[in-house]
Amino acid sequence: MEKKISKLELFCVTNKRLKFLENTSYKLGWVGLEEAPDKYLKCDRGNNIFFKEKYYSELTFHFWYWKNKLDLKNDNWIGFCQKRRFWLDNNNYMNLNENELDKKILKEAKEEWNNYDAIICKPIKVNNIKKIKMIKRGYKSLIQNPKIFFNKNRQSIKFHFDMHHGHGNLDKAINVMNNKDINEFREFVNENISFNPHIMFISKGIVLERWYGDLFSWLFECEKIFGFKSLKGYDTTRLYAFLAERYLSFWFKKYTKSLEWDWFFYESK
Repeated sequence: MEKKISKLELFCVTNKRLKFLENTSYKLGWVGLEEAPDKYLKCDRGNNIFFKEKYYSELTFHFWYWKNKLDLKNDNWIGFCQKRRFWLDNNNYMNLNENELDKKILKEAKEEWNNYDAIICKPIKVNNIKKIKMIKRGYKSLIQNPKIFFNKNRQSIKFHFDMHHGHGNLDKAINVMNNKDINEFREFVNENISFNPHIMFISKGIVLERWYGDLFSWLFECEKIFGFKSLKGYDTTRLYAFLAERYLSFWFKKYTKSLEWDWFFYESK
């Protein structure tokens, strides 16, 4: 007997109006400080952390959804994208423009997903770094280990994070991680040169309940180290979102059977 394909509920989290999605099946989650457009879901009510939006970015919507909307009895696929990054309907689209988006953006679950627990973004490599940039932003790591400069396989997730989001911050965050993940996650960021980017995933409610529980319990521990006032500039102000992005790649690969799926960048005018 052919297995039934579950329905797909898609949320796009944004702080700007996305007119091209307003008449689609997408539900639009608002994390902007301005008044939300009509029919956009606001995450500043109920059990929420909206006051942390400056530091948590779209995670403020995810927390709100988890605490106020997630239904564990719902067997639908539940997916998330963000204002400039979207899921592709298939793998063959290039040179997208707004007039074609309706045909090329993901709207329905796929039959092949039946064999998986979660869908995550296809990975990006982090070791294609210009030498001058490596010296300018990664000199602290290079002093400790000069071999990184000459060996792309040593230009890991951790090296990339240290360059862009504060040298040593990832290590400090890992030190307060739960015992079940701490050693494996440390190995993951030190040994890998690619990760599944963005806070984008598609899964079922029972998986999301576990994911959100592990993620936010860790980030709240991280707050005890980093706080908020000392986080300045784009690269470190949203430190908690950047930490979540790396953990997402690790967590879904460890705890689910996940399928990597194509995504694209599009800046709506």
